[in-house]
Amino acid sequence: QLQLVESGGDLVQPGGSLRLSCAASGFTLEDYAIGWFRQVPGKEREGVSCMRSSDGSTYYADSVKGRFTISRDNAKNTVDLQMNSLKPDDTAVYYCAADQTLHNIVVLIPQYWGQGTQVTVSS
Repeated sequence: QLQLVESGGDLVQPGGSLRLSCAASGFTLEDYAIGWFRQVPGKEREGVSCMRSSDGSTYYADSVKGRFTISRDNAKNTVDLQMNSLKPDDTAVYYCAADQTLHNIVVLIPQYWGQGTQVTVSS
């Protein structure tokens, strides 16, 4: 079965850190563009970060630039999102996604979506 499964979501205080992980099964993440997205109730899903498969180029939303880092572990077939200096505005359900083209990641029509993991930033 081809799927993505996120983990690592939690409740954290402002200024804290979390590391989200997305594990792929049934396909090799190294061959895919990957992305992290987030969504809060009543709002559209927004892109947080993505990575091109061919050269590993990474991209970040302005709101997370300098605080979040996307990375891929080919041996584990996972993609991680390290989140530092977390703010209450980072509270959302976080989703990972994969597609053979970065374009489909950017326009939010990836081939694969994970089920999401809740991140809550609150004191």
